[in-house]
Amino acid sequence: MRSPGAQGHRAVIRDPYPVRVTRPLVVAHRGASGYRPEHSAEAFRLAARLGADMLEPDVVSTRDGVLVLRHENEISGTTDVASRPALADRRTTKEVDGQPVTGWFTEDLTWDELSQLTVRERMPRLRQASATFDGRLGMLRLVDLLDILDETGLGMVVEMKRATHFAGLGLPLDELLADVLRDRGWASTPDRLVVEAFEQDVLHRLRARGIDGRYVYLLERSGAPADVVARLGSAAPTYASQLGDDGLRAIAAAGLDGISVAKDVLLREGRDGVRATDLVDRGHAAGLLVLAWTLRPENRFLATPHRRGRSQADWGDWMTEWDILLRTGVDGVFADHPDLARLAVDRAAGASRIG
Repeated sequence: MRSPGAQGHRAVIRDPYPVRVTRPLVVAHRGASGYRPEHSAEAFRLAARLGADMLEPDVVSTRDGVLVLRHENEISGTTDVASRPALADRRTTKEVDGQPVTGWFTEDLTWDELSQLTVRERMPRLRQASATFDGRLGMLRLVDLLDILDETGLGMVVEMKRATHFAGLGLPLDELLADVLRDRGWASTPDRLVVEAFEQDVLHRLRARGIDGRYVYLLERSGAPADVVARLGSAAPTYASQLGDDGLRAIAAAGLDGISVAKDVLLREGRDGVRATDLVDRGHAAGLLVLAWTLRPENRFLATPHRRGRSQADWGDWMTEWDILLRTGVDGVFADHPDLARLAVDRAAGASRIG
């Protein structure tokens, strides 16, 4: 895995386990999405310049089986699709993983149609500077990002989104992703490739296709995985129930390499301030990597004691909060502002050496 820029840092996942890294990986969440609209070429290229170790895209499929980079298959909030008269008739309501969703969906559009769209800032009230790029940047395919990764030498954490939904449409994400990775020489790059999903089944299917990487199970704070719900209905175990010791051991026994959880799962706010939970230690004891998402400096995303100023868009005392998180020994962090995460990681590593 390439050291970021000329700073000389390394963040290498050691093998064999016990699982630890030399210092936490800085993963640019959909690129430098705090500064540019997410999943745009500019967001990814900026992230490389700002010291990220790895770039994180979410992948969904088009109607013609092209993997494109979007946080969700419904794209009205992150593109200008709603302003395109020629696509007005594609607006629809459908059930996605048991929930009704209205809008425009990637699986109803071809890549040729999607390639005509421009991307937009998802949180324009919080990130007005990023919103000034609205209408100027185009959508990307996964192969476009692989070009950037080949240029920069960075690693990739790729998340397969809504796998059960797409499988039901005859668009299996594991097959589509495996084909792209093999075609582009990424099928045997365990030092550069991490694959994530909120569903274990699709991770196992991709690994069975011979893709050599690290496989990480994403867990929400609430709800249950869609693949298990499809089989068991209301009897499906929740994500929360899988975070106990037995659940962590079961994830490791299933052959997965790690878990990835929301920052709030690793931190608790109480009367005495913000304290870390013991999940990282318990995950490591089970033989798992533990990754955390998403580091953001705005007040809206910080615990109450760390907020500063009057606006949700103001940056609070993010350094203090992130330092608490990093001292848990977490193996990697996803950040919208990779330069800030790089600073926090390096600062924490320096303090650990001094202490």
